[in-house]
Amino acid sequence: MTIHIENLKFQTIIGILDFERVSPQDVIINLEIEYNYIDTFINYAEVSQEIKNIMKESKFLLIEEALLTLSSKLKIKFPLIDSLNLKITKPSILPDCVVSVSDFYNFNS
Repeated sequence: MTIHIENLKFQTIIGILDFERVSPQDVIINLEIEYNYIDTFINYAEVSQEIKNIMKESKFLLIEEALLTLSSKLKIKFPLIDSLNLKITKPSILPDCVVSVSDFYNFNS
């Protein structure tokens, strides 16, 4: 089974430049969660809230660092996850484009 959470928007401190670390910036997270649904399900509202909590509690230098942190903490919080395709976007990082980082995590290999 696959859960898709798309366009989860919120603000967090993320960036290496001084001005990026003063005020929270907009980020957008998209993810696909694969798991084997038999008699237990993953509550996508809880996943969304957990992502917001993790991002709010932490300050990241790079979106790559945020990606790694999210994947490991989501796997711990939701052990039913078999794999995770995660993408973090900072829409206002550059004046003329959107920057995203993504990765796929297979927790069963």
